[in-house]
Amino acid sequence: MHADYPDQIATIHRELGIPADYAKSRGLRLHAEAESQAMVTIAENSAGKPIQLIEQASAAWTRMQVAAHGEGITITPLSGFRSVARQVELIRNKLQSGAAIEQVLSIIAAPGYSEHHTGRAIDLGIPNQPPLEESFERTAAFSWLAKHAASYGFHLSFPRNNPHGIVYEPWHWCWISI
Repeated sequence: MHADYPDQIATIHRELGIPADYAKSRGLRLHAEAESQAMVTIAENSAGKPIQLIEQASAAWTRMQVAAHGEGITITPLSGFRSVARQVELIRNKLQSGAAIEQVLSIIAAPGYSEHHTGRAIDLGIPNQPPLEESFERTAAFSWLAKHAASYGFHLSFPRNNPHGIVYEPWHWCWISI
């Protein structure tokens, strides 16, 4: 992480109206952006843009996806690495549509604090299912992940009633290694 990164993030937060005590009050830590040369494309999203993870997370994802498929479970990546700039864009779009910053921060981590910046987080779904919906928890894919993801180094980052003030995200898994 570059020495000036925390200051850059603090400036972005001030511009977006994110409270200065955001990280402390949410129990979140600052995440550096993964280096672009360390990224591996694992798929493309519905818009044809690459979904990327760091190499180690990509390898773990591939092993996990193959294992699930071997048990008749189809799990598809919806998103992976997300830059700080993209996180800012997502938040600005929500604010411009009239959402309050408190509401936005319950569904999107503040820039600098998203696991997606690390290239280790992946949002998952299944074919013919609305993406990024709580209903994902009622799928065979989620049940399989709940039982097996940890053995591939992935954990559910935002379970129900998590201390971070982020809504329950059964689709969001982060590779922490094993």
